[in-house]
Amino acid sequence: MKLHDLPDERLIELFELGDIAAFEEIYNRYWLKLYSAAYNRLKEREAAQEIVQDFFTSFWVNRAQLKIHSSLQGYLFSAIKYSVLNYKRAENVRADYCELLLMANNSSHNPTEEYVTYKELMESINSGVEQLPPKCRSVFELSRNQYKSNKEIAKLLDISEKTVENHLTKALRYLRVNVNTSILLLFFFFR
Repeated sequence: MKLHDLPDERLIELFELGDIAAFEEIYNRYWLKLYSAAYNRLKEREAAQEIVQDFFTSFWVNRAQLKIHSSLQGYLFSAIKYSVLNYKRAENVRADYCELLLMANNSSHNPTEEYVTYKELMESINSGVEQLPPKCRSVFELSRNQYKSNKEIAKLLDISEKTVENHLTKALRYLRVNVNTSILLLFFFFR
């Protein structure tokens, strides 16, 4: 019996044993169908091809760990569906990142204005930090000015890491309420 005559269940058994011919038969049997499914969701030829190729590469490499309990076709189409969703999610993240970069580039064309805004921000933050209780202020300054980790701060001040977290939460909450919010957003965005 030739491989192209075998049912999917038998192909899976051979594939899981590392039979390259079984893999090639699965590939030939399903590549175009999976490509069509990916293309219908994306409407991008290259992306659909790349997703299917990446899937089949991973499918072969991870064959020893795979346990296909449903139909092969169902497994393959589900895998492609999730691969497409992951691709779209990654593209959305890239698009958002590019948009943020453009906004940052567009807003940073006036160095004088940036300097004045930065000075106002630092004055506002410093004023707010001065209003914090002493222990809270120490924790905040060690964290934000000296870039110490919560663990390092806890050791330096002989307090628990949870107490450090509580002081930082309290400080940030106070600053959010008492410092000009738009300036504070700029500070954390451009820092």
